Amino acid sequence: MAVDLQSGAMGTSPDVLRQIATAVAAQDYERARDLAEAEISRGSVHPALYNARAMWLERQQRDSEALNDYQRSKLLSPNNPLVLNAIGLCFMRLFRFKESIEVFDEAIRANPLFMSSYCRKAEALSQSGDVDGALRAYERAASLDPHNADALAGIASIAAQRGDIDKAQKYATRAVSIAPMYPTAQAVLAQVDNERQDFASAERRVRPFLDDARIVGGGRASLFAVLGDALDGLNRPAEAFDAYTAENMELLRSNSFRFGGGRKIVDLCEGMLAHYGQKPGELFAAESGGASFEGGPSTHVFLLGFYRSGTTLLEQVLEAHPGIVTLEEREILAAPAERYLTSSAGLGQLDRLSGEALQNARDDYWRTLFRQGLKLRGKVFVDKHPLNTIKLPLIAKLFPEAKILFALRDPRDVILSCYRRHFQVNVAMYELLTLPGAARCYDAVMRLAALVRERPPLQFLECRYEEIVNDFEAAVRAVCAFIGVPYDASMENFSSVVRSDAIRSPSALQVKRGLYHEGVAQWRPYAAQLDIVAPLLDRWVDRFGYPAE
Repeated sequence: MAVDLQSGAMGTSPDVLRQIATAVAAQDYERARDLAEAEISRGSVHPALYNARAMWLERQQRDSEALNDYQRSKLLSPNNPLVLNAIGLCFMRLFRFKESIEVFDEAIRANPLFMSSYCRKAEALSQSGDVDGALRAYERAASLDPHNADALAGIASIAAQRGDIDKAQKYATRAVSIAPMYPTAQAVLAQVDNERQDFASAERRVRPFLDDARIVGGGRASLFAVLGDALDGLNRPAEAFDAYTAENMELLRSNSFRFGGGRKIVDLCEGMLAHYGQKPGELFAAESGGASFEGGPSTHVFLLGFYRSGTTLLEQVLEAHPGIVTLEEREILAAPAERYLTSSAGLGQLDRLSGEALQNARDDYWRTLFRQGLKLRGKVFVDKHPLNTIKLPLIAKLFPEAKILFALRDPRDVILSCYRRHFQVNVAMYELLTLPGAARCYDAVMRLAALVRERPPLQFLECRYEEIVNDFEAAVRAVCAFIGVPYDASMENFSSVVRSDAIRSPSALQVKRGLYHEGVAQWRPYAAQLDIVAPLLDRWVDRFGYPAE
C-alpha cells in the first residue's frame, strides 16, 4: 500500500512524509513505523502516519491493532480505496467476512474502476462460502480490465475447484502471460498438470514459490497440497505425506485462534454417548409425522457417514434419478442441533420433546428447507451431509420414519483422504488437520452412529464406496429398493450431468470423472504414516469387514 501525501499535513512535516513513503517503497516497514510513531508522539495527525504503523503491525500478524490504525486513517481520508481495501483485508484475516465484504463494497463505490477492490471482495466471498458471488466479482473485474492478473487467476482457481480443467488452464495461462510468477495462477496450472498426470511439471511449477516467506496461510497451504498430489502421482508417498503435513500445519497456524480452543466434534459425540448409553430399550419416542408438512416428499432420506466416505458420489448418482431430489451439504438442522445436542440440559429437553412442540420443530425444518427453492411434492428427498451423523439423535426424534443411507469406506482411506483434502477450514475440518485428531473424530462419530443403529426407530442401509465402484448397478439397485424408487438407467450417466459448481465438498473433480478404482485402497502406500492411528482405526476396519492388510 502506498503512502498518501495528498491529504494535508495537519501538523506533519512534508519531509517526514516523504521519508515514510521512501521507507514503505523500500519495504522497510520498521523504519516507516518508527518515523510515524515519532510524529504521532509529537501530536501530528495524518493518515499516512497511521497507515505506516498499520502496515508494520500487519507484518507482525497483529491485525486487530492494524485495523484500529487503518480505521483512524479512514476518518481522516474517508474515500481512499487503498485504506478501505486495507481495512477489508484486516477483516478478512480476522475472519470477519461480512464486515470485509461491506468495506470492499464501500471501496468500489468510492472508485468503481479500482480493480483491487473487486478481487479482494471476491476473496472474502469465497472464504465465506459464496463461491458464485466470488466468481461474479472476479468476472466483473476482468470485464473492466481484461489484463488484471488477480481477476484472471481468481477465475482460474474457482474453475479448478469445480473441476473445469480446460477453463482453469485458459484463465491461469492468461494470468501468467501477464505476471509469470503469479503464485495462484501457477498453482492452478500445477493442478491442471496433476489432473493430466504430468506430475513432474506440477512439482517444478510449485517448488520455487515455497521458498518465498511472503506466501503464508491458505495460499501456502494450497501450494503444499498441489505438491503433495504431484509427489503422490510420482510414487513418492513419504515425500507426499510430508507435503500434506506441511499444508495442514500452515492451516493449523492460520486458524488456531478461531478453533484451537473451541468445542470439538469429539466432545459433542462423547456427551451424547454418555447421555444415551445409559438408557435401556428404545432410544427415542417414535411419534410419527416426519414428512407430513404440506408439499413434503413421499419419502424422506438422510445420506450420512463421514467426510470422504463416498457421500458426494452417491448423492450425485441419486440426483440423476428423475424421481429423486437431493440437497448437498446445507445446514438445515444447525439451529435445533445447537439447541438440543450441545449440552446435557439440551439433551434432556430433546428427550421430553413431544406433541405440538415436536411438530413445530419438524415444521421449522421443512420451512427452512423450502426456502432453498426445492420442489419436493411426490419425490424422494435426500438430505445429504456426512457429518449430520452427529445429529442422529435429533433426526431420530424429529423424523422417526426417515430412512438413513449410511456411506461406508475403508476407514484408512477415509482418514488419509480427510488429511489430504480440504476446502474452507471450519470447526469440523480443523479436527482433521492432524492424523490423531482425524482418527479420534472418526472413532467418536462411528461410536455414536453404532449406538443409534442398535436401537429403534430408524432404518439404515450401508452403502459401501467400494461396492458402488466395483459393481455399480447391484449397489445402486439396493439403494433404490431401500428408498422405494425403481432403478433408472439415467443414474449410470451421472458424471455427464454433474454440476460441479453445486458441489460443496472437495469431491467435485473426482465425481466429474465418474467411477474410478484409484480411490480404493489408497492408504496402502501410506501404511507407515498411518501406523500412528492404527489402534483407533483397526477396530472399525475389523467391524466393517475390510481386509487387515
